[in-house]
Amino acid sequence: MRARTAGAPVDVLVVGAGLAGLHTATLLAERGHDVLLVERRPTLTGAIRTMGIFVRRTLDDFALPPECLGPPIRRVVLYPPGLRHPVTLVSRRDEYRVADMAPLYATTARAAADAGVRIALGTRYDGRRDGSFLLAGGAGPIAVRARFVVGADGARSRVARDLGLDRNHHLLVGAEEVFGIPAGDEPPTFHCVLDPSLAPGYLAWVVNDGRHAHVGVAGYADRFPGGLRRAMERFAASAPGLPAVARPAEVERRGGPIPVGGVLRRIGCADGLLVGDAAGAVSPLTAGGLDPCLRLSALAADVLDEALRAGRPEPLTRYDGAALRARFRGRLTLRRALAQVRTPAVAAAAFALLRTPPGRAAARRVLFGDASFPDP
Repeated sequence: MRARTAGAPVDVLVVGAGLAGLHTATLLAERGHDVLLVERRPTLTGAIRTMGIFVRRTLDDFALPPECLGPPIRRVVLYPPGLRHPVTLVSRRDEYRVADMAPLYATTARAAADAGVRIALGTRYDGRRDGSFLLAGGAGPIAVRARFVVGADGARSRVARDLGLDRNHHLLVGAEEVFGIPAGDEPPTFHCVLDPSLAPGYLAWVVNDGRHAHVGVAGYADRFPGGLRRAMERFAASAPGLPAVARPAEVERRGGPIPVGGVLRRIGCADGLLVGDAAGAVSPLTAGGLDPCLRLSALAADVLDEALRAGRPEPLTRYDGAALRARFRGRLTLRRALAQVRTPAVAAAAFALLRTPPGRAAARRVLFGDASFPDP
């Protein structure tokens, strides 16, 4: 079937309605640009992948809707293999809040629409041909002309491939279950289990904020003994930090790839750019991506706004992934070191360092420090 061509070209086509795509689209629309945002999911409240944990710097710097955020978390408990003799760290400040992602996406999408973004759900990006971008939705195939395209379409970005930009090759995979829990006596706590036989190259976690439990596992896909599903079942059966009640029937399940190779070098060209997971904007060490996605999206909106007003693509050369990547050298080194911890015995030996004053200080810097995604 031949794609019908839409009307006048849009200023910017944004592909993907996660937080990165929504934030970029909203900022551009607020500056008066014509923005079309397409998302292959028929609803933003289904098939959610991200864990939804926001760190203090993000909460300080971005106006997130408080009604979509869980209680603040100051307490982190780190567990070695076997879960014995954990290390507990408590901050003097509120460090984390976990979002209820479905309402957050819905609220953010309403703000985008109010700013003038045209949002097309249930619309798949099908590539580029003859100077147009091909979309497929309920009305059939459409060819859209756009001055620039933004790839906010995840870790395995098709936009990146079509623009000839870099793509993610260093990926973890993760799965998480979320369910409501009764209020307990324990303060809101982030529980982290470091066990390569359970979560190879990363960790297993329980976030219990007194309202919801987030129970998850992530690691390198080819190292899971028995696969990710089996690891999730093993961990859920004995996960720390959960109240002693039966697990409810209503459980929200999330999962997907997590890029941990750092910001990609080539994330922009004369035709468009990448944001969020598509750009590798995820901390190599902690795998946190919500703070980077918002900060990099702000830079993306700035350079696109300048290019649209100038009528030429040269401002996009400021969107330089290589310069940002240089700020991640330390975290990339720690990622490589963590990837080499392959047995519980090695993990237990490394964990012993966390019980020393220097080890606890290093852990506090990672978990409670003021560092965030580099300021572009």
